[in-house]
Amino acid sequence: MKPWKSDTFGRRVLIAALVFLVGAASAQAGSERATRIFSPEGLTKVSDYIRNEVATGKIPGAILLLQQHGKPVYYENFGVRDVATEISMSADTIFRLYSMSKPITSVMAMMLVEEGKLSLDDPVAKYIPAFADMKVGVEKKAEDGKVSLALEPLARPVTIKDLLRHTAGLPYGSSGGGAVRELYAAANLFNGDVSNADFVAKLATLPLAEQPGTLWDYGFATDVLGRVVEVVSGKTLLQFEKERLLDPLGMTETAFFVSDPAKFPRIAEPMPADRNINPTTPVRDIRRPAIWQSGGAGMVGTVGDYARFAQMLLNGGTYDGRRYLKPETVALMASDHIGPETKIARDQGYYPGGSSGFGLGFAVRTAVPPGTAWPLGEYRWDGVGGTFFFIDPEDDLFGIFMVQTPSQRGRIQLALKTLIYQAMGR
Repeated sequence: MKPWKSDTFGRRVLIAALVFLVGAASAQAGSERATRIFSPEGLTKVSDYIRNEVATGKIPGAILLLQQHGKPVYYENFGVRDVATEISMSADTIFRLYSMSKPITSVMAMMLVEEGKLSLDDPVAKYIPAFADMKVGVEKKAEDGKVSLALEPLARPVTIKDLLRHTAGLPYGSSGGGAVRELYAAANLFNGDVSNADFVAKLATLPLAEQPGTLWDYGFATDVLGRVVEVVSGKTLLQFEKERLLDPLGMTETAFFVSDPAKFPRIAEPMPADRNINPTTPVRDIRRPAIWQSGGAGMVGTVGDYARFAQMLLNGGTYDGRRYLKPETVALMASDHIGPETKIARDQGYYPGGSSGFGLGFAVRTAVPPGTAWPLGEYRWDGVGGTFFFIDPEDDLFGIFMVQTPSQRGRIQLALKTLIYQAMGR
């Protein structure tokens, strides 16, 4: 396999930058001392685990890449792309990335922040005027026990930072999750195919689930951010991504659907009985042209493409001699922005888990999980289709797991991360 190449704003930005630079120095020193290396026995256990998932029919196939000090230290293809075709998994296999689209959209927004065209403190209404009129939905219980939904004014505007850290009050819809989430579910936002402008216009007719900046509440915030990027750049989201990131990085397979029928056999599919995200939403048919360029969940790509993206971040914003972000910007993104000092609450299903906060596009490790030696400062995210990645500056390492399995993703991710870090003695 061909290796993926590597290169040998305020007070908070400065602190984040210092933390990043110290971490980078530690990683470089670690590289020179080779203090954290993978044991062959540990990596064998990783391989055995994935092979067993394939052999027992839980997944058709998968790819795992671990890249340290700029070079792959582990790469293996497992099983097949699709049990219907029995074509072997390979590096050019195309996967639905779902929420692994969010870090890419976040990077695009931070490029505009660096250029002074966008500010983290800007109200979203500056770019999407409909947000100025949004209200917060609050459930009110009458004396007779009936619950109604009252609409209250915003205590403060929704900001760009709220979109990046999921504190905008824009949840994904769910049945039984409260009146506002019921409204989002009824709006069937995921199953439409409209422009980002039309999507956000529809979203803006719904109430926010809570006041901005009060609760980490995962949902459509990054889709709104993608529309902001379009407004500021004057281009569609994909046009701006291709111009500034995808084409320069060589992420040639990353898009919002697979446009070339000759590439259809390269698409990975889940097991036949594992093709629904939830009871009403099947996995998206990425062979069909899509109008909606969902910055939160719409991208498709390969392991090699995402490896270039991950290495660029691990390098502090550079790749193959070209700078995409400043090191202090990457550091700011990989810092916790919902810590105790912010008084931001966390929803009951807080996905990053108790040992992590959330930065500007990623979950960020803020505490060592009990019984482990997992590194602080690791940042990461995943997708509902099963893919996940993590970036570990302390060990100068990133990992990417590509698979399509909506139903097994959480279990597999935890087990694999545990085995990967155990293979490093963590």
